Amino acid sequence: MRDGRWRLCLAGAGHVGAGLLAMLRDREEDLLARYGVRLSVVGVAELGGAACDPTGLDLNDLISALAERKPLAGLPEVGRPGMAAVDLLRECEPDILCGATPVNLTDGQPGLGLAETALSMGAHVVLADKGPLALAFDRLAAASDLGAGWGLGGGRPALRFSATVAGALPVVNLGHRDLAGEEITRIEGVFNGTTQYVLRGMEDGAGFDEALADAQHRGIAEADPTLDIDGHDAAFKLLITANTVLGTGATVDDVTIGSIRSVTAEMIKEARGSGQRIVPLAVAERTADGHRLQVGPQALGEDHPLAKLHPDEMGVVFYAGRVRQLSAASLEPHPEPASAAMLRDVLDIVRTRTGGAQ
Repeated sequence: MRDGRWRLCLAGAGHVGAGLLAMLRDREEDLLARYGVRLSVVGVAELGGAACDPTGLDLNDLISALAERKPLAGLPEVGRPGMAAVDLLRECEPDILCGATPVNLTDGQPGLGLAETALSMGAHVVLADKGPLALAFDRLAAASDLGAGWGLGGGRPALRFSATVAGALPVVNLGHRDLAGEEITRIEGVFNGTTQYVLRGMEDGAGFDEALADAQHRGIAEADPTLDIDGHDAAFKLLITANTVLGTGATVDDVTIGSIRSVTAEMIKEARGSGQRIVPLAVAERTADGHRLQVGPQALGEDHPLAKLHPDEMGVVFYAGRVRQLSAASLEPHPEPASAAMLRDVLDIVRTRTGGAQ
């Protein structure tokens, strides 16, 4: 923090990153009045270049350029054609890196390299990109405050990533912070919006292809929905949750993954006839031998919290000792909730680092 400002660098100016910029602009006065915090964006990187100003970029200029699909590198005076995100990071030297780069579940790049570089520089990191955490959780945790033990910090930069699991739904926060001290035995979640929407569409009479096409038309599903439909997206979100909340130390090879392609109209009709609903369920639970992680379609009773979800909702249920059961749900019809989760994490870092908590 310099001059009373927290200096932010954003990597990735897609829907989530652009949404974060809009929230920072629209809520600037409220953030100052409610939290006493000044958040200044000093750098934004996208494919092909960047924009940088150590005194703070004009958010209106950034948002207008993105809305008009103009390259940020072309902005007068602050544009940096051809500048890579890692070079922007070194030039800006921000207090917090906000990573909203495209998800890469093969090697985690460029988000992984950016996060590691930022942490090595002493900058805090907020991620919406789940690739780095899904593939290198232990490395990132060891380089951050998470590696010093719960709530300790140890002088290390903070790592926050609640946006990586189901957008605004505070899955990681609920399990890691709000159920601290409890013995969590099982976590159930609906973590993928595409599969939830498709199954509910099939329940209303649409065929699989029709329901998927509708999800793509609404922007819920990607043009190539393979990672969603075949369970991989939910598996990586479950992996992040299990490693953070349960300390499993698991990898994606430890997750049993099933696809909703196996679900037929007859199966959905039969489930409904017996008072059940098929949901795209993600489960992490403690076993006598360690942990079990599984993702795939499963029938739940109609009274189950996850069976009651709206087609655009995602949800989670924690089972613990004295708390017994804690559930939460979030409406996620567009990327804005993920942007809100990034801002939530930024404010959490500000609160803990200025309030004395480590």
